[in-house]
Amino acid sequence: MPLFSKPKYSTVTVKKKDIPQGLWTKDPITGDLIYNKELEQNLLVAPKSGYHFPMDAPTRIESLLDEGTFKEWDAELTSVDPLSFKDKKAYSDRLDTYRKKTKLTDAVISGSGNILDLPVEISVMDFRFIGASMGAVVGEKITRSIERATDRKVPCVTICASGGARMQEGILSLMQMAKTSAALARLAKAKLPYLSVLTNPTYAGVMASFASLGDLIIAEPGALIGFAGARVIKETTKEELPKGFQTAEFLLEHGLIDQIVPRQELRDRLKTFFSVLWSAEQAG
Repeated sequence: MPLFSKPKYSTVTVKKKDIPQGLWTKDPITGDLIYNKELEQNLLVAPKSGYHFPMDAPTRIESLLDEGTFKEWDAELTSVDPLSFKDKKAYSDRLDTYRKKTKLTDAVISGSGNILDLPVEISVMDFRFIGASMGAVVGEKITRSIERATDRKVPCVTICASGGARMQEGILSLMQMAKTSAALARLAKAKLPYLSVLTNPTYAGVMASFASLGDLIIAEPGALIGFAGARVIKETTKEELPKGFQTAEFLLEHGLIDQIVPRQELRDRLKTFFSVLWSAEQAG
């Protein structure tokens, strides 16, 4: 027998254990994995870093309004294709795709409800629907929400998130800037408070109209806010932009917004702001 013999190995195939998908989300700041149930309970805010994940409109409404008080208005309004617009895909087909994907009729949900027993009119934009771009339906629904607040003599709040105007509707989209602003002027004349909440991201025509016209302008931490994107501004001005340019924190420091409010505190803070503004305006 040889002094040393070559050992015999058998090949064993080890199958990876099936790991359920969709249970964890990675924090983009810390890299930590967060259990989705924990993330949902924390209103989609990362526990350690405080990073605010995107929140869809139905979830946002549920987090802000008293249970069972929300009544949606104008859900039947749907966008049309006035220009027969087509890029890589026909606009009409794009609308159908996003309606099926999001279960929404357009990029905003509007309605009446209560925040800690205080009656309000609320509009919540949803970035999942064509980047929450503002077309004729978005502008009309927000205008009607403001007008209902004026008629009912209650406060109004808009939760903003948008990439800007909806180019597929051309000038009809741009007209919504003037329409929503005019409705807010009538609300102000009636001495009723309007609060604008800016989430990530809020840009272009939306920021240039109703999003920046609040009696108080509130932003979520880390939200990107502006008219044009930072890259466009840098290429146009040929200048280096300041660190943190267009973040909520930068804009708070420079006076464009009034407060940064974490999502978990927003409901209580809205009630406080509305109560103070409403009583002050009624007294005045």
